[in-house]
Amino acid sequence: MTDTARRYSTGAMIFHWVIAIAVIVNWRLAENAEHAEAIADKIAIFANHKALGILILVLTLGRLAWRWTHPVPPLPSNLARWEATLARTVHIIFYVLLIGLPLGGWMANSLSGREIDMFGIFVIPPLPIGENTEAAKAIFGLHATGGNVFIYLIALHILGALKHTFFDKNGGIFRMLPFGKVPD
Repeated sequence: MTDTARRYSTGAMIFHWVIAIAVIVNWRLAENAEHAEAIADKIAIFANHKALGILILVLTLGRLAWRWTHPVPPLPSNLARWEATLARTVHIIFYVLLIGLPLGGWMANSLSGREIDMFGIFVIPPLPIGENTEAAKAIFGLHATGGNVFIYLIALHILGALKHTFFDKNGGIFRMLPFGKVPD
C-alpha cells in the first residue's frame, strides 16, 4: 500500500483542520460570552458563536459528502481491537455533535423567536416551529452539555493521535497531514 493510500485525501485534510479550528474557536466564543459582564458584549459574542456554528454545520455536510465520494484510508494495522472500536465510535460521535449541536442551537434560537445573523452578510430566519421558552432553555442546556462532551472527546482524540504518532509509531497524526511518514 502506498503512503498516499494510508493518508487522508487533501480535501479531507482541509475539511478536518478547518472544522477543527472552527470548533475550538466556537468553544472559546461560547466561554467568552458566558463570562462577558456587559449584556451587549454577551449578545455580540453569542451572535458570532451562532454564525460560526451554522458555518460548521455547512462544512460538516460538505465533509460528509467528500467522505462518501473519496476513499478513507484503513486504520493502522497495529491497533488493538478496542482502539479501533474507540476510534470509530469517537468519529461517529463527532459527526453527531458536528450536526446536532448547530441544529440544536438553531432550534433553541427558533423556539426563542430569534434569527441567526451570519456575520452581517445575511440572516437565517427562525425555523417555523413557534415559540416555547421552556423548550428553548432545555435545548440550550443540552447544547451546552454536548459542547462540553465534544471538548473532552477532542482532547481524547488529540491524545490518541499523539500516542499513535510518538509511542506506537504508526503514523497517527501524519495520516491527516500532507507531510510526515506514514509507515506500512
